[in-house]
Amino acid sequence: MQEYKTILAKISDGVLTITLNRPEVYNAFNEEMTSDLQSIFKEAAKNNEIRVVVLTGAGKAFCSGQDLKDAPLGSGKRSLRDSLERRYNPLIRAMRNLPKPIIGAINGVAAGAGCSLALACDYRICVDSAKLIEVFIRIGLVPDSGSSWFLVKTLGVAKAFELAATGDDVPAQKALELGLVNKIVSADKLEEETMQIAKAFANGPTKAYGYIKKMIDRAAGMSLDEALDYEVFMQEAAGRTEDYTNAIAAFKEKKKAEFKGR
Repeated sequence: MQEYKTILAKISDGVLTITLNRPEVYNAFNEEMTSDLQSIFKEAAKNNEIRVVVLTGAGKAFCSGQDLKDAPLGSGKRSLRDSLERRYNPLIRAMRNLPKPIIGAINGVAAGAGCSLALACDYRICVDSAKLIEVFIRIGLVPDSGSSWFLVKTLGVAKAFELAATGDDVPAQKALELGLVNKIVSADKLEEETMQIAKAFANGPTKAYGYIKKMIDRAAGMSLDEALDYEVFMQEAAGRTEDYTNAIAAFKEKKKAEFKGR
């Protein structure tokens, strides 16, 4: 695996751990970090050794959003359209299209695009001191990098508007109550608890997890009949995997299924 300047990456037992590594600026995004993340998620999609991804931050923060001091390419004022179309949107798409689970280990504040990055994960575990903040409104902007979609999908229209329009901090406990995170742990337990979850996913039916991601992302825009039809399509695909065939054989033999991710 190649080395990156703004992130750390390691693979162990099917788990790719990505650590945002700009702690001096609370892991704020610069041009290079968004490029590095796009690259590592492309690599994760192609590497069959990787069966689950853990995304976390170095130091005190998960990710504080765009580094407002980062100089734009070329000269003149930064183009927000360019930043989104070239940097952030491809990253979020890469995460949602990755046919493998992504666990967000939220070790501190996740603000702005950093909050979007956390919400783009499939499973979120956070420390009890963490906060999610849709901070865009504080500088006169609107949510981006998928936040509008993630918020409405998770919270409904009224609560999504509240968080986006107020920019209020959402502490870990409130985030859990709202369904924005799955689990809260103390800081000293974050790595241990995260790896337990990651290893369970790494030992599971990887292709089925990828299919579930597609189904859940599409379901919000479907009618019941459309969802039922899509379930038929995806279940047929799942039924053609080696993991399904082997699991049925193991069941008949009264053995525990061993999934290979194929």
